[in-house]
This record gives sequence, structure tokens and C-alpha cells, in this order.
Amino acid sequence: MITRLRESDDAAAIRSVLLTGGRAPVTLDLARMLRRAGYRVYVAESASRHLCRLSGAVEQCYVVPSPRHETAAYLSELERIIQASQIDLLIPMCEEVFYIAQGAESLRPYCHVLVSPLEQLHKLHHKFHFIELAQSMGLAVPDTRLITSREEWIQTQSVLETEGKWVWKPVYSRFAARVRMPGSRNVPPDEAEISSALPWVAQAYVSGRALCTYSVAHEGNMVAHTTYDNRYRTGSVGASVYFEHVEHEGTYDWVQQFVEATEFSGQIGFDFIEGPEGRVVAIECNPRATSGIHLFYPGDELMRAIVTPEALVKEGILITPKQHSKAMLMLPMLGSGLQQIGRPDQWRAWMTAWRGTRDVVHLQNDRRPMLEQAAVVLSAWRLARKYKLSLTEALTHDIEWNGEQP
Repeated sequence: MITRLRESDDAAAIRSVLLTGGRAPVTLDLARMLRRAGYRVYVAESASRHLCRLSGAVEQCYVVPSPRHETAAYLSELERIIQASQIDLLIPMCEEVFYIAQGAESLRPYCHVLVSPLEQLHKLHHKFHFIELAQSMGLAVPDTRLITSREEWIQTQSVLETEGKWVWKPVYSRFAARVRMPGSRNVPPDEAEISSALPWVAQAYVSGRALCTYSVAHEGNMVAHTTYDNRYRTGSVGASVYFEHVEHEGTYDWVQQFVEATEFSGQIGFDFIEGPEGRVVAIECNPRATSGIHLFYPGDELMRAIVTPEALVKEGILITPKQHSKAMLMLPMLGSGLQQIGRPDQWRAWMTAWRGTRDVVHLQNDRRPMLEQAAVVLSAWRLARKYKLSLTEALTHDIEWNGEQP
């Protein structure tokens, strides 16, 4: 559970907020929401070029050491920033949440830290442990097998392929990086890519509609929630670039049961597949901010859920987006549109989704982040070339967490 503010403090006294992960569109959007609600917003980011760097919503951006490669220095710098800028609330937004969880107790004497214990976060982030946990609660998940070596992969693959279609993916991965879908050339990873410390999972393929959720919870009580359609992506299984709120009782009930059973506090998201009969199964968990944040814009009510969740719990209020709320990442969404050319039905559907949808990055009175996108992509491209990574992997190279322990 989240430790409360210092005894002399009160949630209503929160005036300044420090966000991490300034490279992420969700961080930019949340910064703007917080600024609109009257908070002073600061950002700590290890990349020198990022979306929040030039935003008018941010009082100051700090360049910090890499959470992944210089964890101790990163946590020390956060502590310095929190004290120097008199931060009241620290909100991790991306995978640096795991590193902040490692050092949360050293930060909490100075501010409120919106993070759950590392042990719990690890269990949710690990694709096999999450499935085991959900199964123990009687919640619907696909059959999932843990694969801890190349030899085990070869042995398991010959058996599983007689049972149906399977998806193969590392237990620590993000944005569908390295996922192998049915029908792809399923060559086992080499020894450096798969081991007992870095296992993969084979997960039974479930056909149907992909849905995602984003929720804010406080001590097992949901205070904000959205289910959203994410039909347009970078590539066939990559990161989503289009988000549309949908009312969905099945995903809501699933998440509510999970959050209550785990007494979770903080931001959390799930990936679901809805089958032909309307039954949903959860395939992954993201115990951090996800793109569902975009659907709450301009975010006045969401700020209550993040900053003063206790009040909403007492009042029995659940914050949800407006009906038919939509958002997109315009530049990659254009790339998705190019994939529809020559397919009239898909093109018309894409145009319908495009029209009238808010671009997350562009804002009339805060235009500079839009121009910063090119520099962000160029920096990631250079990093990808240097380390022989995909562009998506390069964007998270210095913040991702793969089970490293303090």
C-alpha cells in the first residue's frame, strides 16, 4: 500500500508535483492536466531530449542519471530535486516506477510517493507471475507456460503446436517488443536472451477484439477507470496510437476484482482480449501509467483521483472519461493510415477515427512539444543503431526494468 503523507501534511496541501518519464506522451498530457488544475509541475528525465522539455506546463525539467544503469545516483538526484524544489508529490510514469519503488523509503520523508511495494509491482509486471496471481483469484486468463531455457523452448514447442496457436514473448518486455505471433518463424532465442533469470512465456492465442484499461486505485478501491479500444498501432502488434473510451462491464468487473483482492494503490493498466461471446481474458498487466490517461483530458476530475483519492473513496465516486472520448498520437497515426491505402473499407474506418480526434502532443497554446518529437525520434534512432535495437526498444533502453533487484 502507499504510505500516507507526513503526519503534518494533508492531501489538500499538495502544491508541487514531480513527474518522471518526460519522454512519454502520457507524462506530457498529465503535466498539462496538473498545470490546468493549479499545481506546479516539475519533470525528471534521463533523456536530454523529451516531450516535456519545452512544454509551458512544466516549471522546470531536470536531467537525471539513467534509472536502469545508475540507479543509486538516480535516486540520490531525485531526493535532491524533491528537497530543492519542495516537491509534495512524486508520480512515476514509466518503468522507472520499479527503481523508485526500490528507493521509496528514502524519498518518503520528503514527499508523498505514488508507488506500491517493489515485490507487488514485480509480480504484476512479470508476465507469468501475473497470470498465476489472476488464476488464483478465479479470474479469466489464457493458458500460459513458463519457458526458462532454449532446450525447454524446443521441447515445449513441439508439444504445444499440436494443441493450437501460441504467442511467445519475454516475461519482461514492453510495447510487444520481440513478441512472436502464430505463423511467424519461431526460432528459439539464443542463450543470452532466455534463461531462468530472463524467461519467456508461451501463451495460448486468443482471437478477438483487443481492449486496454487504465485505472487509478487507492488501497483496493478504484477511483478512476477507463476501458479503451486501441485498434491502430505501430505495426501489427506494436504500441497503440489511437485510443477511444468504451463502456465495458466485463473489463470493469475484472479489474475491480483484481484491484480489491490485491489492495492495489496507484496507476495500473491491463491488456484484454474480448472473445466472440463477449468474454474477456487478461493477457498482461502494466502497473504504471498507460495511454488511458489521454481519455480524461482536460483532466480536472482525474486530478482528484490521483492527488486526493481518499476523498473519492469516502464519497464512493468513480471518475470515468466522457462518453466517446478519443485521442491519438497524430504522427504515428498517419503512418497507420498509410497501411490502409488500397483497402477501401479499412481506409474509411481509419478516416472516421481520424476526424475530430484530439492529438495528444499538439496543443494550441503549448506548441513546442510538437516540434520536439523529431529530436526525440532522432535520438532514439541513433541509440538504436549504436546498440542494434529496434526504435521502440531504444525509446526505453535506459529506463526499462527486467527484474533487477537492489
